Amino acid sequence: QVQLVESGGGLVQAGGSLRLSCAASRLTFASYTMGWFRQAPGKEREFVASILWRDTSTYYAESVKDRFTISRDNAKNTVYLQMNNLKPEDTAVYYCAAASRITTTTGYDYWGQGTQVTVSS
Repeated sequence: QVQLVESGGGLVQAGGSLRLSCAASRLTFASYTMGWFRQAPGKEREFVASILWRDTSTYYAESVKDRFTISRDNAKNTVYLQMNNLKPEDTAVYYCAAASRITTTTGYDYWGQGTQVTVSS
């Protein structure tokens, strides 16, 4: 079965940076749209960023635009989320997701278990 395994979360001070990774297995990674989502305590899960398989076009939530960068390495079956200038409101569990279609914020088929990101003020 498909596996998505996130890593790279942790505790960081406001203004700092983290790089999340998501390693995918048992899927044709280069054919999937990959996305990052997050869920803060007491809130619904929300879209963060996505990257298409076709032309690596990227799409971001307004709240992270110009601070976060999504990228992918198809040779390593891995998608990354570089997070800069982190804010306390970025604190959440971050999830990686894969979609077998061209999409941005919805329609993902597979999900990882999540990695915790905590930003202290």
